[in-house]
Amino acid sequence: MTEIADRVGVVKARIEDAARRAGRDPASVMLVAATKTVDVARIADALAAGVAQLGENRAQELLEKAPTLVDAPPHEWHFLGSLQRNKVRALAPLVALWHSVDREPLVEEIARRAPGARVLLEVNLAGEPQKTGVAPALAGALADAARTQGLVVAGLMAVPPAGDDPRPWFAQLRALAATLEVTELSMGMSDDFEIAVEEGASIVRVGRALFGDRPPAPTA
Repeated sequence: MTEIADRVGVVKARIEDAARRAGRDPASVMLVAATKTVDVARIADALAAGVAQLGENRAQELLEKAPTLVDAPPHEWHFLGSLQRNKVRALAPLVALWHSVDREPLVEEIARRAPGARVLLEVNLAGEPQKTGVAPALAGALADAARTQGLVVAGLMAVPPAGDDPRPWFAQLRALAATLEVTELSMGMSDDFEIAVEEGASIVRVGRALFGDRPPAPTA
């Protein structure tokens, strides 16, 4: 067993325990391994340990990593980060679920390059100016626009404000999803995924708890 395999086992057990505390079936929660800055060897270890869903924040990283893992155990890629329209064409053949759809021009480009794609609407719950995401009050209109373009609006994604108790924010996203009649909730990362599961997350995006701390950014 590698260190990564040990970490995968621990994270899966924590997800299962959180689901049971909430009276949920652990199988209703999908673990997405967030691979930002993670090297291919460690990603391959995670796949060998039973992870089947990978999530990238950066288009270039996904485009570089995906071809090197074609012989790895079966897996799917999720796109998690802020997305420029000009990256959609290259990513379209690779992405199974787009987590960060937050504006109509992006909806139009995904519909053009990946007809019928499954998407999540990224919601900026607290209206933080430094974050992307549609305002909660505008999420319904964006969902309608996406459906009109032929996309499948599977659910919502959000990141709570840093330093806040995440539970009320997760509950707010769950309530919004119910209003919009969507079922997938992508919420929860390494520091708070258990709370997210207790609050109804169907997808958790876990990086550091699986792969360890990211290397520091290079200096000039």
